[in-house]
Amino acid sequence: MKTLLSLSAVWVLLAAGAVLGQDVRYNFDKNTDFSRFTTYKWVSLKDVQVNELTDKQIIAAVDAELATKGLNKVNDDSANLYIAYQAGIGQEKQFTSYSSDWGYGGGWYRGGWYGGTGGMSTTTGQTETIYVGQLVLDMYDSANKDLVWRGLASKTINVKNKPEKQEKNLAKAVKKLLKNYPPPVKK
Repeated sequence: MKTLLSLSAVWVLLAAGAVLGQDVRYNFDKNTDFSRFTTYKWVSLKDVQVNELTDKQIIAAVDAELATKGLNKVNDDSANLYIAYQAGIGQEKQFTSYSSDWGYGGGWYRGGWYGGTGGMSTTTGQTETIYVGQLVLDMYDSANKDLVWRGLASKTINVKNKPEKQEKNLAKAVKKLLKNYPPPVKK
């Protein structure tokens, strides 16, 4: 019985972690030789909807992680890769309700139906706004301007977090996002 309870607790914790954790996915052009990319340059995309501070945090997090991958940032057109990002901050509504049924209600009593009216029930509800942030990172081959790598991290940007927590979440998400960059070479 203890084992069953322990296993149940582990599954609940794992499920909670999966729900709350960041979702990271990526895709790439399998015909691209990623070993030839050594430099990159940031390019802008239209309609990026983040404020200037978040923009700087995203760029700093990506720059730091790409440096660990051996890529050097340049500001001219000699770059092998063009890098851009898109970010989306959406809102979801969550409704939580609680019912406090207590007292006595209807039922059989002394051989007949008793339609009790003496109990009390109160239902309360609360609506909460949850901010869901998504970061998409694109890498383009600068020679022919083809998209060669795309990564997506969900639950990354939360405008309600303190700046330190935002930076920490971004760094963690970018690290997870670029974990498999460059993609493994298949032989």
